[in-house]
Amino acid sequence: MTGPSPLAHAGHPADGPSWFPLLPVVLLAGGYLLAAARDPRGWDHRRTAAWLVGCALLAVAVGPLAQLPDDPRGHMAQHLLLGMVAPLGLVLGAPVTLLLRVSPPPVRRAVGRLLRARGAHLIAHPVPAALLSTGGLALVLLTPLYAAAERQPVLHHALHLHYVAAGYLFAWSLAGPDPAPRRPGLAVRVGALLGAAAGHAVLAKYLYAHAGSLPPGLTDRDPEAFRAAAQLMYYGGDLAELLLATALFAAWYNRPAHRRTPGAGATPAPADPASRRS
Repeated sequence: MTGPSPLAHAGHPADGPSWFPLLPVVLLAGGYLLAAARDPRGWDHRRTAAWLVGCALLAVAVGPLAQLPDDPRGHMAQHLLLGMVAPLGLVLGAPVTLLLRVSPPPVRRAVGRLLRARGAHLIAHPVPAALLSTGGLALVLLTPLYAAAERQPVLHHALHLHYVAAGYLFAWSLAGPDPAPRRPGLAVRVGALLGAAAGHAVLAKYLYAHAGSLPPGLTDRDPEAFRAAAQLMYYGGDLAELLLATALFAAWYNRPAHRRTPGAGATPAPADPASRRS
């Protein structure tokens, strides 16, 4: 299990217009389509499909699933989509590459400076990205932060944003087709994926065993419902992990060094140093 996917807030949906969380999703989908249409070289339709699938999963999570009654299992399905499955679709859409292809030079230079910044080098590494997602998940579930989000709609939505951002960052650091600063080799990325999966498995089992007291601070809970939600977190995370592993190995296999096939009798060209970091 890889991205952040906590037991969703057990309370009622946050106050406010039910359509409001859908607005950013619509803007993401519409902006991407406009950019793809402007690409003078023609944008890959597979990338567009991946992005739209990610947006559709986000829409389901913040739309229909957010309106479910108080059932931790339904809310868990919401967070599996927000923090693990939808971010992978968004990452495979390669939005940074699309932005670089359709933007004017000043924007491209600004994006390049951002990617070369020391902070980007740190958070784009798979190990810090895994710690951010797994640590953030544990922080929510093992402290009163979860219960506080029940009472504060702004915090509720902020946590949802964190799940999406952390899940996106982790998927990008492992298997993103977009440029990543100093991306490590396959062994490091596989190790980060396995470490995150182990952390989520342990956390899910711990929540199952302590469903009567975790998350702390809740005044009304159904331990059996939370045990079922912890099981969904465990097995649903396994499926998300499998999808991310598939994307990781596909990206590794399709790197330029593998696509290069020298002719008969030719001396193979040395691998591009950048390809070694793919």
